[in-house]
Amino acid sequence: MNQAIQFPDRESWHEEAQALCFPALVNGMQLTCAIRREVLAHRFGNNTPEQWLVAFRDQRWDLEEEAEALILAQQEDDHGWVWLS
Repeated sequence: MNQAIQFPDRESWHEEAQALCFPALVNGMQLTCAIRREVLAHRFGNNTPEQWLVAFRDQRWDLEEEAEALILAQQEDDHGWVWLS
């Protein structure tokens, strides 16, 4: 993992965005990584935010690697969020 990108263990469900969100610290600046409800359901099955949080924690390393690749490719949206698909 790139030492300039760190992922604190602070994932949470974001009701307004209908997404599981987790922070990334990139050279000291925080940005938000997120996975939409539909993507979570497709990848992990289940149907509640609580179940998706458990699935995220089980797959943390792979999802953080995916987020890191998107960050390095500068795939942030207009709000500075990185969306895993």
